[in-house]
Amino acid sequence: MKEIKHFINGEFVGSASGKTFANINPATNEQIGVVHEAGMPEVDAAVAAAKAALKGPWGKMPVAERMAILHKVADGINARFDEFLEAECLDTGKPKSLASHIDIPRGAANFKVFADLFKNVPTESFMLDTPDGKGALNYSVRKPKGVIAVISPWNLPLLLMTWKVGPALACGNTVVVKPSEETPRTTTLLGEVMNAAGVPKGVYNVIHGFGPDSAGAFLTTHPDIDGITFTGETRTGAAIVKASADHIRHVSFELGGKNPAIVFADCDMDKAIEGTLRSVFANCGQVCLGTERVYVERPIFDEFLKRLKAGAEGMQLGAWDDACTSMGPLISKEHQNKVLSYYKKAVEEGANLVTGGGVPDMAGKLADGNWVQPTIWTGLPETATVIKEEIFGPCCHVQPFDSEDEVIEWANDTKYGLAAAVWTENATRAHRVAAQIDAGIVWVNSWFLRDLRTPFGGMKHSGIGREGGVHSLEFYTELKNVCVKL
Repeated sequence: MKEIKHFINGEFVGSASGKTFANINPATNEQIGVVHEAGMPEVDAAVAAAKAALKGPWGKMPVAERMAILHKVADGINARFDEFLEAECLDTGKPKSLASHIDIPRGAANFKVFADLFKNVPTESFMLDTPDGKGALNYSVRKPKGVIAVISPWNLPLLLMTWKVGPALACGNTVVVKPSEETPRTTTLLGEVMNAAGVPKGVYNVIHGFGPDSAGAFLTTHPDIDGITFTGETRTGAAIVKASADHIRHVSFELGGKNPAIVFADCDMDKAIEGTLRSVFANCGQVCLGTERVYVERPIFDEFLKRLKAGAEGMQLGAWDDACTSMGPLISKEHQNKVLSYYKKAVEEGANLVTGGGVPDMAGKLADGNWVQPTIWTGLPETATVIKEEIFGPCCHVQPFDSEDEVIEWANDTKYGLAAAVWTENATRAHRVAAQIDAGIVWVNSWFLRDLRTPFGGMKHSGIGREGGVHSLEFYTELKNVCVKL
């Protein structure tokens, strides 16, 4: 039974209150660890350590040295790859075939990419004419924003946490991370890597706990926090916005999505099927960028649906360390009940159940896990609950369409605007349609293909701001102008 403590000022510490909660394996619902729950004393200590580190060696460190340390952090993750892989898979239940190719390598890469990018970003300068003819020089200077609160989710715990911590540290900030209570392991393990890489005490801090009346609320309302970055559901994001208002903190949010895929008749069917199977069912559908609405042009609708059904039914559910496993469980019993309630609602509202719709039979200890079947529906109107609300499970509704204008209208008829996928071999159509979709990222003939130099974020209820590449500088730094009269 692993004991998981907070990481504050370079040390692993327990909670003064003695309060703990269980770390659960979602594949079996067995308790695999005990996690210390932070109260106000631990949050105060973590924020104070982060604030002090800004004035210590970290704040005075030359840029080249800081970037070299971040490279060591990335190398440290890769050197302990198997430990991070096991920790991530035990927390989430996801198959190692997925985590070993995406979660761990991308989690490490976030430190190197942002370190290399930021050390070469220029600022602007202008010469200003003045009445006396001597002029003035204006130039810009970037400085770290300060102490950043990082609230990270449970679906891609290491990857999405380092996506925030990497650029925050590259810009010279310090961080206090509150990982999801469901997935505390890799964020905690990273503390050991930080120490080994020579990251000064207080630069990287971790506190564990829940949201309301716990670590999350204490952190986001703390007066010494200078910025809050959060990935998670829209309702929680709204609560954090309210909490941030009292101290006028900057926020950067990636929130929910109800993402469409548009499949035109001129697509490469093999590519479209493979990509849509991934976008719907990868990580058991627990991906903010995942597809829950699939629109297929009518001439190929029947063939596409037949092949998508076969692909879903070919998914192998099982333990994370089984090489044959292609899909794991949902994160918790609570989330399983939520997804199953949508499965029931779809049928009640008249859906044609193509495949799935329930709980699979699992053997041994896995029988007690949070499993659901890969599920496909057709036949619902665009007003149906499962077409309007984010489910965050391995499911989708497939709808035929007849015209480009019609499908664009349907794709945009949502309060969300995070991602979309377009499948067509017509380049002109691809550009035309992508430009009209209200989403922060539109993939054409691909899905989850990310260049970390590009802007990432959502429109409408899917988020606030953009991160990635130089766009992360806008959140993680303060930009000042210096005007020098000559």
